[in-house]
Parts: sequence; C-alpha cells; structure tokens
Amino acid sequence: MKTAPAFWWQPGLSLRAALLAPAALVYGAIAGRRMLARPAYESRLPVVCIGNFTVGGTGKTPFALRLAALLQAGGHRPVFLLRGYGGRERGPLRVDPDHHTSGQVGDEAFLLARAAPTIVAADRAAGARLAETLDADLILMDDGFQNPALHKDLTFALVDAAVGTGNGFVLPAGPLRAPLGSQILRADALVVVGEGDRADPVIHRAARRALPVLRARIEPEDTRRFEGLPVLAYAGIGRPEKFFDTLRRLGADLRETRSFADHHAFREDEARDLITRAEAAGLQLVTTAKDMARIEASDGEIFHWLAKESDVLRVTLAVEPEDRLQQLVADALRRRAFRA
Repeated sequence: MKTAPAFWWQPGLSLRAALLAPAALVYGAIAGRRMLARPAYESRLPVVCIGNFTVGGTGKTPFALRLAALLQAGGHRPVFLLRGYGGRERGPLRVDPDHHTSGQVGDEAFLLARAAPTIVAADRAAGARLAETLDADLILMDDGFQNPALHKDLTFALVDAAVGTGNGFVLPAGPLRAPLGSQILRADALVVVGEGDRADPVIHRAARRALPVLRARIEPEDTRRFEGLPVLAYAGIGRPEKFFDTLRRLGADLRETRSFADHHAFREDEARDLITRAEAAGLQLVTTAKDMARIEASDGEIFHWLAKESDVLRVTLAVEPEDRLQQLVADALRRRAFRA
C-alpha cells in the first residue's frame, strides 16, 4: 500500500484534488449506494463494527482491543472478525498466533488473536458463519464499516481529531472511503480520537443526528522508558507522525525518523539500513507493535536482528466516558435479543 498523498490532508480544494474530482464523483456514487444496500447476511451472533470514514489509521485496533477487554471483564466472549489486510490468506480462517504469521493473516489480526479468538475473511458473511461455530456470544468486526455484506447491530465510527476527514473529498481526490453523508447514516456512535479541532465538522453532523460522541486518547503503557533516550524511530502505519509525536511527548530525543507505507513489508536492505544507521549514530531503534509483528514474522537473520535491536512503544486506548461505551453495547445487545 502506498503512502497517502499529502494533499488529501490539506484543507480546501487543491489542484490535484480538482483534477481527480470527476473520478471521485463516480467512485463516491458507487461507494455510497453500496453502503446503503441491504445487508446480505445477518449472523445469529450480534455484530459490533469498529470503522472509520477515511483510509489510514485512526486507532481502530487499540479501540477493538479495549472494547474486547471491557466485554471480557463483563463476562462476554467476543470473537474478532476482520479482512486481514496485508496478509495472503483470504479465509475464512481462525488465526493461530503460534502457527500463523502476520504475512499470512495481516498485522492487525496477529495482534488481535493474542487477546481473543480472531477470524480473517475477505467474505465477511463467511467469516461470521465460522464465528458462529466458536464459543462466542458476539462478533467485534474491525473495519468493514463500508461493507454491506454483514448486518451490523452497532457501529462505532472513529475519526482522528488532528486530521478529521482531510480535504473532505472521496477517493481518489481525498481520503474519504464514501461520501460522508452516506457514512454518517450508517454510524451509531462517533469516537473522536486524540486532540485537535479538525473533526469538529463531523462532530456537528453527528450531533444533528443525535449520535453519541465519545472521546478517546492513545496512552503509552510506559511513560518513563524513553525519556532522554536518543532514538531512531520508524513505522509503517496509517499516520507515522502520530507515533513520532507520541515519542516526543514522552521526552525521547528523536534524532531521526523513517516513515513507510501502511502495512509495509520490510525488505532486507531496509532492515540492514535501519540497523546500520542506528549503530553508527548510537541511537535506539523504536517502532510500533504492528511493525514488530511484521518484522518478527519475516524470514531471514537480518529481521531477527532488527527485532532484537528494536524497542516497541506499546499503547492502549482510553475511552471517555467508558461507562457510556459499555452502555451503548449493552443497549445494542438488548435490542438484538428483543428482536430475536
């Protein structure tokens, strides 16, 4: 996957966006109609969807992990369902973290499988059918917001407060996966992640529909380990800048950064270059949990070396108010039970 173009995240109509606007109109019309289509399959398990309006990272995986932990603490047995982007397997397949690699099932699936049963499936309905055979009482679908194949009982739409919906245009003129109006109609709650005011227009549209609005923030698990540490940070995630900014806030002496495309599969020469640069300058390599999952799954001694030399900034997602999040899920489960 290529890195998202910078003009997507710049406010207003740029020349490049204007040139791509006709294609965006066609894509948006198709994507919007598809989103509003009748779901092809309704699972016997309730489905809670965690999605976003745009391409790129907004914290869906940390949110999914936090929600799963809350549900498990309440006695529920969630199963994750996702496409497995970046992996070779199309599924439906239950992920075994001791057998599969991120190269097979994708980095998100590899991380989620350590927290709860996880299924990857390009066909979400087929994935739901497999989930129904497990000892689970609900499905947490990571992404798939725009996919109409599976009925959703509750949908959380995440938006990054620092960038919002970018320039507000649909692919390829902007980062929106479908027209915002169509997407808002399919959202049941908005989750604003991080700090900033770029999500305000989305918040106002959500308020007009009386959608609940939750706030969330990424919190490092260890706030002292990187203080004063000279660092070469590298990441292949949706927005590497968020990762770099977090390290700076923790007091890391960020001497050098390397950005790669989302779900980037590191090559041997890239791994060697990172190790060489860090050793030559006396810097500590630091990366994300998703990147480490891909590195550890790569064949070759150089990747084992890179994994050994790299530290990982591990984070969790705090949601406020947390009791409101739990109540929204509980209400959705009651509605589903009543319909049944």
